[in-house]
Amino acid sequence: MNWFLIFAALAGIYGLVTLVLAYIVQQYPRNPVQDPPDWGHVEDLRLEAVDGGSIEVWRVLPDGSSRGTILLMHGWGRNRDRMVGRARIFARWGFTTVMHSARDHGHSSPSRMMNIMKFAEDIETVLHWLDEPVLLYGHSAGSGGALIAAVRNPEKIRLLFLEGVFAETREALMHLYIWASPFFGHCFGPMILFWMNLFYRGRLRRMTPCRLARDITMPVMLIHGEKDRRFPVRFAHQLKACFTTAPVALYVAQGAGHSASSTTPGYIPAMRQFLARHGALGPVEDMSKLEN
Repeated sequence: MNWFLIFAALAGIYGLVTLVLAYIVQQYPRNPVQDPPDWGHVEDLRLEAVDGGSIEVWRVLPDGSSRGTILLMHGWGRNRDRMVGRARIFARWGFTTVMHSARDHGHSSPSRMMNIMKFAEDIETVLHWLDEPVLLYGHSAGSGGALIAAVRNPEKIRLLFLEGVFAETREALMHLYIWASPFFGHCFGPMILFWMNLFYRGRLRRMTPCRLARDITMPVMLIHGEKDRRFPVRFAHQLKACFTTAPVALYVAQGAGHSASSTTPGYIPAMRQFLARHGALGPVEDMSKLEN
């Protein structure tokens, strides 16, 4: 009987600890950077979020006429500044670039229990404000949010760019926890995911990227670092196979980690070719005239 009580007490402590950890991992870490846009006409705005809070937004208008708008969504723990380097590339090609910080990131308003569903809500807030079809670009957790937003708002998305992606949310989070700490991941990860799925009433499984990919119809560009240790490149190949109706391209950035794909030599040609193929840059023969 004593052994049973001891076991029950340890199980209760373990359950309580993992419940607290399930909350903590959705609050931290936060690693904002500072890299404001240095081109065009910069509008620094705040939009009302769905929970009554606010989202900080940059819209950068090109000096000349605009080819259209691209909306860029950062990854977990970062902020709108994190996407400035990528935005600068599209700005050279004449696009209006829009970057925002998800709630609880950067200087957007606080929000408890952030997740990719809330990332999607914030993307949708900006989409509704822009009120025009856009190119949508998401990185890491932002790619999960972008995929959800694209499924729910197909008429607002011309092209979809997903960088540092994953196919199955549970597998991706477990790999991330183990990458951060093998002991933490193996000992606490499965129970943390149990609490998350319970709290979100099964949406963790229903909103997994591979399942959502089947409903995507607009062209998709997947971008992944060959040496990504957080989300291995096999995740991108797995997700690519999940798209059944959308035309999909995959750029694997040689030697790049999780966040460095856009700095590799092949990135600009791959993006340029994808844009030209789907009519966002004009005829392919004009590509050589675009600034590198």
